[in-house]
Amino acid sequence: MITGMGGIGVPALLDLAGIFVFAVSGALTAVRQRLDVVGMVVLAEITALGGGIMRDLAIGAVPPTAFTSLGYVVTPLAASALVFFWHPQVTRLLPAVLFFDAAGLGLFCATGTGKALAHGLSPLHAVLLGVVTAIGGGVLRDVLSGQIPAVLYDRQLYALPAALGSTVVAAAHVLAAAGGAVTAGAALLAFVLRLLALRYGWRTPRPRGVAD
Repeated sequence: MITGMGGIGVPALLDLAGIFVFAVSGALTAVRQRLDVVGMVVLAEITALGGGIMRDLAIGAVPPTAFTSLGYVVTPLAASALVFFWHPQVTRLLPAVLFFDAAGLGLFCATGTGKALAHGLSPLHAVLLGVVTAIGGGVLRDVLSGQIPAVLYDRQLYALPAALGSTVVAAAHVLAAAGGAVTAGAALLAFVLRLLALRYGWRTPRPRGVAD
């Protein structure tokens, strides 16, 4: 049954925030690729929901939340409308695609790990699913828009910040210290690390003997 948005708790609010910022990232990518409004909505929805759908299918949470919660579908539509009408302003306000992508990365790795833990996965497997939640939508966005997925050449730290944020949530769970504050802090940590990597050009190493 499709549910509304009444009685939303902190984890759900963080999830919706991640959906919104990832959807903005997808919609801005559509603008950059000169796609029409249909392409914009498709990229926004896929970017926002793709990773969460992969996670839910992996843990057996079916149907995935994306298909049972009205808010999960409407939020990317709202983000698409925002970008459709005001993308010049959105682009000027922030380093658009990369900023929103980093924000979604941080929020999704934290909330994805928490949901995996809630379904009884081990901390290690929860970290892996947290990373999938964070990067899955971005991978689908890049593939659909004709780009090499950023995670395949993690040259400015994409998967690594997600793994770090997921690890913080899993460690807090092991120490019985999990909660909304930990989830938000882990998301912020991953977000800041990603932005610092972009700002200062931090890179993961290539195999020995392979030139940059």
